[in-house]
Amino acid sequence: MSKPRKPKGRPVSGWLILDKPVDFGSTEAVSKIKWLFNAQKAGHAGTLDPLASGMLPIALGDATKTVPYVMDGRKIYEFAVTWGEERSTDDLEGEVTATSDTRPTEQAIRGLLPKYTGLITQIPPQFSAIKIAGERAYDLARDGETVEIPSREVEIFRLTLLGVAADKAHFEVECGKGTYVRALARDFGRELGCYGHISELRRTFVAPFAEDRMVPLADLVALEQIEDRDERLAALDEFLIDTAEALSNLPHLSVTDDQAHRLKMGNPVILRGRDAPVAETEAYATARGKLIAIGEIGQGEFRPKRVFG
Repeated sequence: MSKPRKPKGRPVSGWLILDKPVDFGSTEAVSKIKWLFNAQKAGHAGTLDPLASGMLPIALGDATKTVPYVMDGRKIYEFAVTWGEERSTDDLEGEVTATSDTRPTEQAIRGLLPKYTGLITQIPPQFSAIKIAGERAYDLARDGETVEIPSREVEIFRLTLLGVAADKAHFEVECGKGTYVRALARDFGRELGCYGHISELRRTFVAPFAEDRMVPLADLVALEQIEDRDERLAALDEFLIDTAEALSNLPHLSVTDDQAHRLKMGNPVILRGRDAPVAETEAYATARGKLIAIGEIGQGEFRPKRVFG
């Protein structure tokens, strides 16, 4: 019987909040970070298009188990819509599919914002990762197919007009999971009768990570100049955020070392005391500040669903 293959790389864990540059794909960014940190595992929480810049949270090691909790978080984007052209991709990459000489007034743009705030329905772009009959919509679109993508309900918490120029308007949007900013630009242009597409897009926030946690890729690449491997990796690790920070929106439970051992074995622990939480569908437990498990609280105990090393 052959021995199990030893994972390549270090068992390093934590979140890196990358400030992704333009013309750099999300998958490419994850691969670069995984290589830089010599990490066994890596993944990201929410794709950014190559033409978009800004916050790309990247999970290393055990932190990949917390990716769904960041994916579900609110996001903030700053974006510019250029009027007069609709494009196949709803951004600068695509071919022009419709044009107009009409330009909207600032008053008309402001009058549109309330309609796109709150729970709204939108149809994702043809070039999107939505699956249609098992295939990605962008793969079908690249093959020249026009597909019917079902509309979906998304939530816009805040939509602000930041500025207006002759052919362009700048916005900031705070939105929930699944919102396509490119679809907003497309729909703005159609409703205003002038067509439009995204010409600038930057993500500045992915809950619970704030903008000041972002690290430019150039700062990380610069550390490649450190010849000593251990010194280089130690310098990179300084940029990592503790895995538990991704769960800060969940209820928190502090446990003893004995309880932590039980949880790591997959066993529940009894919660005692007047201040013990009554019931939570999801919560996380730490011991000595270290993440131990994500689980459920009910009937006077914490039951682990995912445990961490």
